Amino acid sequence: MKFDWIDLSIIALYIVLSIFIGFWISKKAGKSLKNYFLGGNQLKWYYLGLSNGSGMFDVSGAAWTVTIFFVYGLKSVWIPWLWPVWNQIFVMIFMAVWLRRSNVMTGAEWITTRFGNDRGGKFSHIIVVVFAVISAIGFIAYFFVGIGKFAVMIFPWDLSFSLGRVHIISEYAYATILLTITTLYVIKGGMYSVVATEVMQFFVMTIACIAVAWFAMNHVSAEQIEASVPNGWFDIVPRWDGGLDWTDIFAQANDKIAEDGYGMLGAMVMMMLFKGIFSSLAGPVPSYDMQRILSTKTPRDAAKMSGLTSLVLYPPRYLMIAGLGILALVSVGPMLEASNGTFDFEKILPFVINNLLPVGLKGIILAGLLAAFMSTFSAFVNSAPAYIVNDLYKKYINPNASGKRYIRISYFSSIGMVVVGIIFGFFSASINSLTLWITSSLYGGYVAANVLKWVWWRFNGYGYFWGMLAGLAGSTIKFLFFPATPDIYLFPIILIMASAGSFLGCLFTKPVDDDTLIEFYKNVRPWGWWKPVYLKAKKKYPGITKNKDLPRDAFNIVIGIIWQTVLITAPVYFVLRKPQGVLISLAVFILTSIILKFNWLDKIKDYETSV
Repeated sequence: MKFDWIDLSIIALYIVLSIFIGFWISKKAGKSLKNYFLGGNQLKWYYLGLSNGSGMFDVSGAAWTVTIFFVYGLKSVWIPWLWPVWNQIFVMIFMAVWLRRSNVMTGAEWITTRFGNDRGGKFSHIIVVVFAVISAIGFIAYFFVGIGKFAVMIFPWDLSFSLGRVHIISEYAYATILLTITTLYVIKGGMYSVVATEVMQFFVMTIACIAVAWFAMNHVSAEQIEASVPNGWFDIVPRWDGGLDWTDIFAQANDKIAEDGYGMLGAMVMMMLFKGIFSSLAGPVPSYDMQRILSTKTPRDAAKMSGLTSLVLYPPRYLMIAGLGILALVSVGPMLEASNGTFDFEKILPFVINNLLPVGLKGIILAGLLAAFMSTFSAFVNSAPAYIVNDLYKKYINPNASGKRYIRISYFSSIGMVVVGIIFGFFSASINSLTLWITSSLYGGYVAANVLKWVWWRFNGYGYFWGMLAGLAGSTIKFLFFPATPDIYLFPIILIMASAGSFLGCLFTKPVDDDTLIEFYKNVRPWGWWKPVYLKAKKKYPGITKNKDLPRDAFNIVIGIIWQTVLITAPVYFVLRKPQGVLISLAVFILTSIILKFNWLDKIKDYETSV
């Protein structure tokens, strides 16, 4: 990539500013373990919301979203339902409040409040720690490979070198440097440094997104876009068939649609809805999102923080996605079609940056994408060591150590995890292989046990352990023997395996003791099948009331998903110069916001006052 001194200066200024802020605010982190990992529960919810949004804005995800926007047009807003993106709405509506009421430091510690400290509780606790650590290492390797491939395409210097018989290529050298820089300020300042730098990084990313959208709209006309896309590209409603034929414009896009397996998008959306409901009911995985929920001052703040995450993440992100997408449509597609060469769709983003953006704007967008990478990576580096220190070292090895010793152990834990993640990255064939491993083998086995822990009183630690193990086994079999089959088609089979492990492990062992269940129910107050526990709790706490909010929560989730979706469609319609779509999106946004204000926000309870 060709650089001007202005671009390099912008990037250098951003990196120096990130390190300075991270170290400057780090003094507050050393007071206690709670300060280090949770910011002492004193961080404002809106700072945590900006931080959480920043942490979800990653480079690899941005490149993938530009690709699907290029190929599928407005229908691409449905494809992220694969994760699903609206699990954040479930968290916002009720899950964040349930989690925060526990007053714990990590997701594994939360498990002990649900299943107790007997053998089953310890089994469930240990498997959550293992899950958290392995997934964090997997993500670090994913970031290592992703940022290396990105950096080697944008920075002009060859950093390859040899150590004896070992040859280190440039992308590994760049990745190691960027991971090291980020790790330094994360381990120095913990959650304080992470949140402070991520808030700054959020504003850098937002400026970059707005600048790219402005540039694209000034250099690409609505007529050029119309001429560059097939019929149906502007239709947002998913059809049972693909509805897109690129043959006369950019034939390779048809091959991409066939390769992705998204031809029958309407059927895919129905399956994504089925999978997404179960995945979202399971709650957030033990990672940075959960860590920010547990860092808030109150349960109400946790809910507001989760709502703010969607509000600040999607509008700027999709301004950039749409801006880069239309630049690619009118320039990249015709050029490559004329050359009749093969094309890697995942390289659309760096290609547009390198060839179409002017001096200054190139530096801004690259600083923004570096900010996206550093914020996501730093979130994982901060959250995962909490499980090693709090849930292993403190719980089983040295429960009476000083706060300074725990923090020192966290330093070594962070460095160790980054090193192991980098080693895994060296041996990973591609970003795609890591993504498949994480989403299939790890997250695929998470759902059944984690839904049951919320809604069924009889579920115990043994059921949780065997359900997680069976789900992970099913997902691993899928990954090893059916790698070409999209995960979503085999999700029902994996769900059945995990559910069988959960029920069998639970029903052949004793229930959780009454005291643990009563205290959990009193504090968290979930809805679901809790009647026997509620009746026992009523004797101990006569003022306790049953949670009857399921209908309202379900209604608010539907409204919330619509609210989140128009946060995506409004900026896309704006960049595409579709005023009718913008106005409809804004009208729906206002209406759903009013409903959520009165039916969700005004009714959030920190704790039940009747007990």
